[in-house]
Amino acid sequence: MSQTQTPPKTLQYRIDGPDEAPVLILGPSLGTTWHMWDRQIAELSRQWRVIRFDLPGHGGAPAHPVASVAELADRLLATLDGLGVARFGYAGCSIGGAVGIELALRQPHRVASLALVAASPRFGTADEFRQRGVVVRTNGLDPIARSAPERWFTHGFAAAQPAIVEWAVQMVRTTDPGCYIAACEALAAFDVRAELGRVGVPTLVLVGSEDQVTGPAEARTLVAGIPDARLALVPGASHLAPVEQPAAVTDLLAHHFSSAWQPAADSTTGLAAIPAAQAMPAACAPAGPVAEIAPASEQHQPPHAVRPDPYDAGMKVRREVLGDAHVDSATAAADDFTGDFQELITRYAWGEVWTREGLDRRTRSCVTLTALVAGGHLDELAFHTRAALRNGLTPAEIKEVLIHAAVYCGVPAANAAFKVAQAVIQEETTPKP
Repeated sequence: MSQTQTPPKTLQYRIDGPDEAPVLILGPSLGTTWHMWDRQIAELSRQWRVIRFDLPGHGGAPAHPVASVAELADRLLATLDGLGVARFGYAGCSIGGAVGIELALRQPHRVASLALVAASPRFGTADEFRQRGVVVRTNGLDPIARSAPERWFTHGFAAAQPAIVEWAVQMVRTTDPGCYIAACEALAAFDVRAELGRVGVPTLVLVGSEDQVTGPAEARTLVAGIPDARLALVPGASHLAPVEQPAAVTDLLAHHFSSAWQPAADSTTGLAAIPAAQAMPAACAPAGPVAEIAPASEQHQPPHAVRPDPYDAGMKVRREVLGDAHVDSATAAADDFTGDFQELITRYAWGEVWTREGLDRRTRSCVTLTALVAGGHLDELAFHTRAALRNGLTPAEIKEVLIHAAVYCGVPAANAAFKVAQAVIQEETTPKP
């Protein structure tokens, strides 16, 4: 058994089990630590070398936030590379499951078998996770921590296991807020529904029957999309099924990884050896990202290449800043009279200006709020106040922007702006039940 602290580009991890055994990775859920798998370790470590990891800023891990699920997968791969682990089985819960899907899509030759626990190809909506980030930025993690048991456990289990409930609350409270917010942003952007058909490894999709976060419906979407997948429904369990029904989850994982992946162990590395019939020939195995080479006739571009249309980039930024609900409403209301105007906004305001690198989004929100106060555009001030919170401004910083604007734009204009901004901030920063 070993334990270690790690540098920024890798992850904090723990190893249990024999060095010569095949490797099994266990990935945690958002807000938890590797201890969520404690009740599986005694059994799984008899047959596998089990490596558990913590998300950045969780469980005392270094607070180096990740920008995406892909980056989290990269850090895990860097950690495994440092340990000499080339091939492994992988089981992950919630965001840990998202990492598993990412690994199976990008590094299929390294993933021998996959288990997705309480996972989904898309976790709710982007707006929901960005809203959660606003709440944490404003109120800290305490509201999220206090509501965690309701999301993670059934009512009966929570009532009967107060010590585990308190453990769950404290686990969230001790998480670094910046890393939690970054993980929410990563989940907001995660959507692999169109790519599930490319997951080519044997996959167990495991879900608690009472999971209200990523429940049976999401599990069935995964099973329908992944070619070699089967569903396991755990009765009497909610989101953290490995904690609530440990024996059932352990048995399902042990059976899946024993039957779907039975390679011999390579005693020189402690890794699982790939049977010769399944191994990728050394000459064909990719050593890294493979560049696609264009035909010679296409390799010489004219000195002035055609400028790409900024519409798609603009729509992406517009949705990230204003939220899907607002953008969907605006575009759905467009008709023959207003449609061209909506396209102009997306292409030039968002695609040409908001995508520029000269200012970050926080600064652009400050500039935008001031301009809207000056112009008396209170309707747009409301949704740009909401956007400013999404872009990382705190209510205190928004207040300072409006006070500053009062001097240069006029007290009456700032007075009206304060009323609008106050209502938006109260709505956005109040934790949802």
